[in-house]
Amino acid sequence: MLHCPKPEMHSKIWIESSVTLSPEEPLSNAPLTSKSHNNIPHIIFGNFWTVPRQDCYRGKTSSIYNQSAQEKTREVEMPPSTKSGTLLRSSTGRPSPLGVSQLGDAVNFSLFSKHATSVTLCLSISGRSREFSKMESQMQEIPLNPKENKTGDIWHVCIENLPLSGVLYGYRVDGPEGWHTGHRFDKNLILIDPYAKLIEGRRVFGDNNEKMSRFLGTYDFSSLPFDWGNDYKCPEIPEKDLVIYEMSVRSFTADKSSGLEPSIRGSYLGVIEKIPHLLELGINAVELLPVFEYDEFEFQRHPNPRDHMLNVWGYSTMNFFSPMSRYASTGGGPLAASLEFKKMVKALHSAGIEVILDVVYNHTNEADDEHPYTTSFRGIDNKVYYMVDTNSYVQLLNFSGCGNTFNCNHPMVMELILDSLRYWVTEYHVNGFRFDLASVLCRGPDGTPLNAPLIVKAIAKDPVLSKCKIIAEPWDCGGLYLVGRFPNWDRWAEWNGKYRDDMRRFIKGDGGMKGTFATRISGSSDLYQINARKPYHSINFVIAHDGFTLYDLVAYNSKHNEMNGEGGRDGCNDNYSWNCGFEGETRDPAINALRSRQMKNFHLALMVSQGTPMMLMGDEYAHTRYGNNNSYGHDTAMNHFQWNQLDARKESHFRFFAETIRFHRQHPLLGRDTFLTKADITWHEKNWDNFDSRFLSFSLHEGKYGGGDLYIAFNAHDYFVKSVVPPPPSGKFWYRVVDTNLPSPDDFIVGGVPGVKKIYEMAPYSAVLLHAKP
Repeated sequence: MLHCPKPEMHSKIWIESSVTLSPEEPLSNAPLTSKSHNNIPHIIFGNFWTVPRQDCYRGKTSSIYNQSAQEKTREVEMPPSTKSGTLLRSSTGRPSPLGVSQLGDAVNFSLFSKHATSVTLCLSISGRSREFSKMESQMQEIPLNPKENKTGDIWHVCIENLPLSGVLYGYRVDGPEGWHTGHRFDKNLILIDPYAKLIEGRRVFGDNNEKMSRFLGTYDFSSLPFDWGNDYKCPEIPEKDLVIYEMSVRSFTADKSSGLEPSIRGSYLGVIEKIPHLLELGINAVELLPVFEYDEFEFQRHPNPRDHMLNVWGYSTMNFFSPMSRYASTGGGPLAASLEFKKMVKALHSAGIEVILDVVYNHTNEADDEHPYTTSFRGIDNKVYYMVDTNSYVQLLNFSGCGNTFNCNHPMVMELILDSLRYWVTEYHVNGFRFDLASVLCRGPDGTPLNAPLIVKAIAKDPVLSKCKIIAEPWDCGGLYLVGRFPNWDRWAEWNGKYRDDMRRFIKGDGGMKGTFATRISGSSDLYQINARKPYHSINFVIAHDGFTLYDLVAYNSKHNEMNGEGGRDGCNDNYSWNCGFEGETRDPAINALRSRQMKNFHLALMVSQGTPMMLMGDEYAHTRYGNNNSYGHDTAMNHFQWNQLDARKESHFRFFAETIRFHRQHPLLGRDTFLTKADITWHEKNWDNFDSRFLSFSLHEGKYGGGDLYIAFNAHDYFVKSVVPPPPSGKFWYRVVDTNLPSPDDFIVGGVPGVKKIYEMAPYSAVLLHAKP
């Protein structure tokens, strides 16, 4: 039984309510006066943020929902510390739009829950507090009457005189009990609105003082619209011309070597400061690791082998509308994060760089049935938002490898995903999305693969998303591998995992790979030349955030993930890497020279391949994670961009990478929007069936595209090969642009050097590029 203070210790306020009292439980000592207000139900609250929780009211009714609506006025006792405040009036509200919206001077709250039997809106004007229990005790709780505050499966209420910004809110949701039901309702939890546009919680990334911080929704209707500027123009770079740079907002500038003030390291503003580097490198699109709100301390909420780590990659979404608040500068919070994210996008766009977001709609942060971290969807409607098998004790299906799987093809979940994507396009002006574990989007509610998944089609056909780049990671952790077969409606591009594996195997010298290497470097027509798909629908990459860095690919034969706490069991075992003769760091000059050559070989192959190239942040200076191929939990130099190392390698390794990217962007034969024909390419090869042949050369012909023919050769043998160079086109000569065996700056000569002979002697593990010019 809850204890309530004695009546004589309370001051009084009036609450006008549509609630009808049960005749069995009258409010003693509370005079009732019937009033009529044109039959519009409403509640008036005085200084609501210090009103005791509803379950502490004297004379509380056992049920308020089984009565007919009558207008009543009742007196409610309050603690003596209560201050005078603005009276707040509650009315029925509207079911649309979901989330929080402004209705004149009022604020409307709308929440979907099909299976809930009761919903209570929780409000706090007092703002954030490190001690959530104190903040929770000061929250006003407004039970929603299902007869008046519910339309279909939407619960809604409108509050007048509520501040237009700075209010924290959440919901208590109750419903059917019993594990066997598949429901996970818990009325003791205050849950985040799935449609919250801003999330308030911990302010500083990795702040141990707020490790167990709770998160609530908030909103802002008082700020002026963001000024994008009269001369602002959103880039619309053709897909065939993209060069993508995969990067983490936090890790890009978190290190002291960035030279930035501590207040903006690891922030959206930090990215702005380093745009000159991106321009010098030559990329024209950034693919940001997840920037939706997530909890970096999620691994530390209960004892486990990973409880020493911070989630720095962000693949654990808490909310699909709110920018990660701890990427704001100086711990500025959610409003600052929203503003600074827009400033970052505007600055990147002004530099001609598009912004693609890595989005995670395959699972959420709420983990599994064994150690649930219930913050929103699980407690609002588990059976709608997740794939659930009620015939199994562990009911959450796990095709994500993270404990749960989002039920993407449920109509309401599909609407949530589409609304989220549209919001990021219209509000934040992003240019596209890369969908993590996108094969999950191709599964029905029971996990069965779908040939024509509604959500995938809806994204492809949506008018708001029509100009967006949409990229699938076409696999999941349940074995649904769809590379080259992802349902696409001629719109979806794909991370080409086969490209990654085949390029790695050929360049490190595996036998029998020459034909496959040729297919990949010429645009993977075996995968994408169907219907109206184009070469640029293949996102070509050798390295991505998960797996080895480029340096580690040539320095380690095996993963070294001991620091992750899982005994080395995590991370991929099939890396197709080669350490060039020694595992890890070495001072052997011959091994280091070979490693440098191999990194240049990989980068050249990526930039001369047909398709859309993507590289990883840090590979431009040979970043190492010391063999860790699953470094998601290390907010250290293992993941942080090392700007001092970039400076040390600026005139060698970085120069080669930047010049190769620039050549790719400038030469028309390397950014085609059609697949190669026999007239476009000549393979200088007669040994296709020779398993031991590790040499490949070919010529690209300018034809109608112009720019001059290119001769490209790769030698993956461990010995010299004498390459027969074909005659150049009439009236032209071959100029050597690239020879990866040569030291910098001779490894890449801008404009090329003449004097190429008919026989070009290629060193072991090397590559050359010749350019035909007058």
